[in-house]
Amino acid sequence: MSNPRRGLLFLYPGKKLSHLPNLIDRYEDQMTFIDEINRRRTFAIVSHPDAGKTTLTEKLLLYGGAIQVAGAVKSNKIRKTATSDWMEIERQRGISVATSVMGFDYQGIKVNILDTPGHKDFAEDTFRTLTAVDSVIVVVDAAKGVEAQTERLVEVCRMRNTPIIVFINKMDRPGKDAFELLDEIEQKLSLHLTPLSWPINMGPKFKGVYSIYSSSLYLFQSDKQHIAEGVAFNDLSSSELDTLIGEDAETLRNELELVQGVYPEFNRNDYLSGAICPVFFGSALNNFGVKELLDCFIRIAPTPIGRDTEERRIEPQEEKFTGFVFKIHANMDPNHRDRIAFVRIVSGRFERNKPYTHVRLKRELKFSNPTAFMAQKKSVLDEAYPGDIVGLYDAGNFKIGDTLTEGEVLNYKGIPSFSPEQFRYVENADPMKSKQLAKGLEQLTDEGVAQLFTGKMTGRKIIGTVGELQFEVIQYRLLHEYGASCRYEPISLYKTAWITSENEAQLADFKTRKALNLAADKEGRDVFLAESPYALQIAMEKYPDIQFHFTSEF
Repeated sequence: MSNPRRGLLFLYPGKKLSHLPNLIDRYEDQMTFIDEINRRRTFAIVSHPDAGKTTLTEKLLLYGGAIQVAGAVKSNKIRKTATSDWMEIERQRGISVATSVMGFDYQGIKVNILDTPGHKDFAEDTFRTLTAVDSVIVVVDAAKGVEAQTERLVEVCRMRNTPIIVFINKMDRPGKDAFELLDEIEQKLSLHLTPLSWPINMGPKFKGVYSIYSSSLYLFQSDKQHIAEGVAFNDLSSSELDTLIGEDAETLRNELELVQGVYPEFNRNDYLSGAICPVFFGSALNNFGVKELLDCFIRIAPTPIGRDTEERRIEPQEEKFTGFVFKIHANMDPNHRDRIAFVRIVSGRFERNKPYTHVRLKRELKFSNPTAFMAQKKSVLDEAYPGDIVGLYDAGNFKIGDTLTEGEVLNYKGIPSFSPEQFRYVENADPMKSKQLAKGLEQLTDEGVAQLFTGKMTGRKIIGTVGELQFEVIQYRLLHEYGASCRYEPISLYKTAWITSENEAQLADFKTRKALNLAADKEGRDVFLAESPYALQIAMEKYPDIQFHFTSEF
């Protein structure tokens, strides 16, 4: 509006002229608030392990100016490790075992990246992260194509109609034909694709990509650590193209003609609704094709979107702050034993030292040191907006799925929980470190990737996880972060089920007869430890008034 004073008189015809300064201030503040929302892009990068997800994250940070030299996930030559793989076990194994949050500004846009674990044993962390983002970049290895874990993750995105961009990585290595890759992605992931860049050959003969989105040609220059500017080229019909890429020029012209005939033209609304998925080609390790991806992403990706609560729909533009906890991480700084709750801001403006209502605990909390992230590096922030991920220091108040508001009772939906599939007894291997072991188990299982049960009769601790690798991670972190040694012993369990009933007599009888198969979770709730599918079925049939819950949310 060119004249706010005249516009406000029109909007508020009954107001006196003396009120206008306050109205103008409020109007300008609201416009700033809307502008801050509209300049945010919050997304996750997902893929099967080793497809290059963390390497792509590094290069996006490099282009965003957040880091000056990119690290390597696995390398003997590059001594700097990946920014997002900051945990010691991640550096040693060369895999991501926890979601990392990183933010930077690029061309006036605030970009929030969540780099997720690719390994199936850490899928719960990734599934929860997908509830906190507005779009996703899926990384596919050009040689391996679509792999099993990628299918699972994309299925979750499709269920939510999350906008997806596909980045086909490692084009500088021998791999599948570009058209073959697109066919495989469409068939296995049930996605409708539209290429926005196209490769010029691949493997040792890889010469670059043509950006369909910006009508530019970028010639391949390998620079693993620093930004290398490509050579822009706009006129494909020019004979100069033959000079630059030789015999591949005619092939490129023919393939682009085929692409335009087979695949739909890009439409942003179709992308935002999840109907089509743009595709880019490149080599993240060699820092190529990433800038074209980022330049396009900031223009087409969705601004922060609303979320459903059990009570109502919340939109980002609402004046009052709301947000939810989607992740908890212990010991981001081992020197300080800090525990951080990751909060996705959904609406309103989050302000430092302002009291907010913890809906589950029904109490107000203030946060004097809310943080913004660059992986494990944190900086205190004074305010944050919808789309931002804020870290709150936590003394044990938060659980995954908790809601913060300015007083309204709201409960955000869709934060997945999980039922353990693998079980082990955990025993103290160093009697002098009992307190450290207890604290470590308490804090690490608060992160939501493992569950802790205590046998009612035996008092023995049982850890339940979805994947085998989680046991190794817990054991490693107990030793290196808490100084506690533990060993595992096998236990034959099929499934755990939380039990509740309004029939007190039946519940008491069940507890008496099944005493050896009962445990308590960390909140003291009763859990039935079923040794086999048959044992669970018989228990459910014999005690019809008892409810058996297979997630902890009831």
